Amino acid sequence: MKLIQIHPRDNVAVALDTVAQGETISLAAGDLGHIEVTALEEIPKGHKIALTDIEEGGSVIKYGTVIAIASTSIKKGSWIHTHNAHTGLNGGTNFVYDHKVYDLPSYTDEEKAKKTFNGYRRPDGRAAVRNEIWIIPLVGCVNGIVKQLVNENQQLVGGLDRAKNPDGSNRYEEASKYASVDGLYCFNHPFGCSQLGDDLSRTGKLLAALVRHPNAGAVLCVGLGCENLTLDLFKKELGEYDPNRVKFLICQDTEDEIEEGSRLLKELADYAAGFHREPIPASELVVGLKCGGSDGLSGITANPTVGSFSDRLIALGGSTVLTEVPEMFGAENILFSRCMNKEIFDKAVGMVDKFKQYFISHNQPVYENPSPGNKKGGITTLEDKSCGCIQKGGSAQIVDVLDYAEPVTKKGLNLMTGPGNDLVSSTVLTAAGAHMILFTTGRGTPFGAPAPTAKIATNSALAARKSDWIDFNAGTVAEGKETPAQAGERLLDYVLRVASGEQTLAEKHGCRDISIFKDGVIL
Repeated sequence: MKLIQIHPRDNVAVALDTVAQGETISLAAGDLGHIEVTALEEIPKGHKIALTDIEEGGSVIKYGTVIAIASTSIKKGSWIHTHNAHTGLNGGTNFVYDHKVYDLPSYTDEEKAKKTFNGYRRPDGRAAVRNEIWIIPLVGCVNGIVKQLVNENQQLVGGLDRAKNPDGSNRYEEASKYASVDGLYCFNHPFGCSQLGDDLSRTGKLLAALVRHPNAGAVLCVGLGCENLTLDLFKKELGEYDPNRVKFLICQDTEDEIEEGSRLLKELADYAAGFHREPIPASELVVGLKCGGSDGLSGITANPTVGSFSDRLIALGGSTVLTEVPEMFGAENILFSRCMNKEIFDKAVGMVDKFKQYFISHNQPVYENPSPGNKKGGITTLEDKSCGCIQKGGSAQIVDVLDYAEPVTKKGLNLMTGPGNDLVSSTVLTAAGAHMILFTTGRGTPFGAPAPTAKIATNSALAARKSDWIDFNAGTVAEGKETPAQAGERLLDYVLRVASGEQTLAEKHGCRDISIFKDGVIL
């Protein structure tokens, strides 16, 4: 199969492989019936071919909705892309709440009981999939210090296997004591000082949310002493905390910050070492949903696979989080029809309107989103990208709309305020409490967030070429080897393995970073 029509109403099909000029392909094309289409030019893999003639100003329909307007007359068999189609979006989107409910996969009680992972149980009852020690710098000035603390305290990490010399002898005498400590990491950033208003507030909110994350068995917060994000201000944002789990170091107030920091880390490691893996129901998982470096197959293979996974986890009682608000633009009515009630719908509309105003306030075009890599992969307009992006949310009801770095509190599909930028949005998914992140990509990327970040390829060629980046191949869907539902079930099994301790490739390569959303001035 070389072409796929995603929805019966579509007047375009997507090339699953490159179609040569002059090549004729027959396909069952939904409302158009059984047709033959001859390529008038080469159609690159992931790109669109016209199944009918489309007049100038006519609608290009994909996913059953308008994703572009023809900027010139387009003949049947033509390649449709940025040279002959443009966005149809403007600032006047009319949001209508037309509530729709779709069936989710069903599991018997016996099947649900078998869907578990070996995780950590925290004193407050929350589940975790990692038992790590995190060092959170409260200001960018101490980034070098926290790196040094990580490098000089690796004896507090892992078990005997990680602490052996080449000759087989133990590198650290106490290695076995910390066998359940999965790692020691710091998350550097440039902020915490020279910020005002909302920016300073967002920095404090994001860092406090990371401190509260269940995957952190213990946390050391490191400040300088003269920054805008003062210790008192941060503690107010953090709220109640366990002093055995969270400790503070202000470098200007101690004679030797490395010695004092190492002492505090030893205490934190002693505390974290008390946690051990135990069986936990899949219903307690929270998983973030993200895409980046998308291509024309993203909305056909990887994103629907993740959507199928999301529906399955929610059917088991778990939770997922979808962000990237600018990549909802143009697909809002499709997505928001699944808001469980009018109150949630109004919150979703408010989230989108606020983000559009953010663009307008900076005199930037609201709908200029697809990146050069997106366009090369076959995505023509923001509507095209958004309709593919929202596939990650599956078909479940939307139960809540969260502000930036706000925690997930409701079971089901949650929407969260955040930009499309990969690292900023993955950071805020972590802050929301996501135990891990599923990241679909048609181009590939090596990065990772603080939470385990699994890369899901849209095509098998990428999975083979970048096997050191890609954790899961959804290209099998394009090849007809499995349906998105079958791939979604396979992805659920993989997620449970990661939740039980299997490392993602980003974890193995040490790719763990954060980025904090910034809008205002820097002093």
